[in-house]
Amino acid sequence: MEEVDVEPTITNIPAISDGKHMGFAWGPGDILVYETRYKASGASGSGCSFIHEIRKDEDIYSPILRKLFNESHHIFVGLQTIREDLPSKSKKPQFVSISKNYRSVIRACMEELQQVAVSTKNTELATQCGNQVSILLAIELIWNLCEVLFIDAAPAGSLLLHLLDWVRLHKADVDEKAREVLQSESPAEHRDYWDVVVSYVLQGRLEEVRQMLVKQANLQPAARSMYKQMDTLLSKMPFYNPGGTQTLTEFDVKWRHWHEEVDRCLQDNSFASNRHLELICKILLGDEDTLLDHKELLGTWYHFLVTRLLFCHPTVKLTELHYYAQSCMTMFLDSRSVPEPLDNILLAAFEFDIHQVIKECSIALNNWWFVAHLTDLLDHCKLLQSHNLHFGSNLREFLLLEYASGLFTHHSLWQLAVDYFDHCPEFGRVYLELQIERVPLETERKALKVLRVCEQRQMSEQVRSICKIMAMRALRNNRLGSALSWSIRAKDAAFATLISERFLQDYCAKGTFSDLDLIDNLGPAMLLSDRLTFLGKYREFHKLYGEKRFREAAKLLLSLMTAKIAPQSFWMTLLTDALPLLEQKEVSHQQQVQFWTKLV
Repeated sequence: MEEVDVEPTITNIPAISDGKHMGFAWGPGDILVYETRYKASGASGSGCSFIHEIRKDEDIYSPILRKLFNESHHIFVGLQTIREDLPSKSKKPQFVSISKNYRSVIRACMEELQQVAVSTKNTELATQCGNQVSILLAIELIWNLCEVLFIDAAPAGSLLLHLLDWVRLHKADVDEKAREVLQSESPAEHRDYWDVVVSYVLQGRLEEVRQMLVKQANLQPAARSMYKQMDTLLSKMPFYNPGGTQTLTEFDVKWRHWHEEVDRCLQDNSFASNRHLELICKILLGDEDTLLDHKELLGTWYHFLVTRLLFCHPTVKLTELHYYAQSCMTMFLDSRSVPEPLDNILLAAFEFDIHQVIKECSIALNNWWFVAHLTDLLDHCKLLQSHNLHFGSNLREFLLLEYASGLFTHHSLWQLAVDYFDHCPEFGRVYLELQIERVPLETERKALKVLRVCEQRQMSEQVRSICKIMAMRALRNNRLGSALSWSIRAKDAAFATLISERFLQDYCAKGTFSDLDLIDNLGPAMLLSDRLTFLGKYREFHKLYGEKRFREAAKLLLSLMTAKIAPQSFWMTLLTDALPLLEQKEVSHQQQVQFWTKLV
């Protein structure tokens, strides 16, 4: 959505008595007001005024993250159009696609923030962007795992392949190190060569491992047969093919035969003379001690989990994940260390506790964007139907309401929030009515936007309120045409009467009407009040007189005098207007008599 509204003006808060100062900080959904005292060092006066921000959510004001809010809004609206009556199986590919779209938006924002952090010379901005990148990395990591476990819900065999992709995507430092090694003069002699090889093994990227080992074999002709044997083991490791003809049972049998062959090689000391190849052999067997010895290369307990599953339990099912996840986290983390919030969130996901994931994310993350959109998607997947909150609203609606309320505090993003409220059937309308009244109407352009939202949703009270506010503002600035236009739109007869009288007073003082285009095109709106009707008809009389259509002008003027809708103060003006008509031949004798009667 194009952001066309102006940035809000900054209001300075002056000091109040006794050196006290008023400070406040706005954030999505909350406001904190507090009092401060400040006395300059060595000064007798109260000194400068300082405002201390206790807490403020900066994300909503970041231009880059605004793109995240805008793009995800389009995805959200598209998701709401998926038909409810379609069978779940036919909707699943759409939900997976939508989930990937959300993640691609997150990743695009991450990359842009990373570029700003690297290129800027502003240290504070670089730090802020770096922090936002870290948060988005965690968000994408969690979302990706939820996509694999909940939305796609891959069966045994395919599940491990998805988890491998998940780990590889979020452990990209291996590729950076590999590029550095391969670009050196002698990659096989580079100090990080074996770290890259082992890292590739830990991620199950065995083709890359084989390509790297060729370089080492070329340096050691005497050990070429040993490298060839390892290459054969690596090439024979079976990976499940979801689209193939092989059943899961057939794959499991084939994998066990391969695993036994690797174990025989280790027992036969086939690689005893080369510690690096022996290490690879132990990893291929899924030896826990060996894996734990390489915590630095694994980096995290969940990488350890996926590697352990790859080399020990490749046919793991969703229902079995929680057992392996808990044991891997316990083994990997130091017994004295406390799990980070991210660890608890991922563990809850592996335990298939969706509500705990949402709860932990709501506590750990600094805004509602993630939990609102993820929960909405999971709700469409029919995974949250059993969970209602004690005050009546379901979890999806509660989180969307909180997120949209936050958007309403921004001068432009409030427009996105409207669609979120529209798709909250229980309380969305009430929230929208409350929030729309708080949108500051700095310009007529913005007021028209807000008004359009209200009119489209038949919010008649809000329409009247906005129109009255704008009409009063225009009247204070002596913009009578704008004031009349707003009062007509509000269908406010009393206010239209007041402004019509101001028009007539101006006419009496200046002898001309302002805003002729508006008065000339009142149409049926002039029936809103008697005074407005008189204003419109009186202007019509002037047009007829100017066009020298005196008979019609006289007829209209007589009807205005007879109808008695003119203000009493204006009667002398009407009688004065009648005098020139008495001299016109086109005016009938009967009309002249009527005018003389009025004059008398």
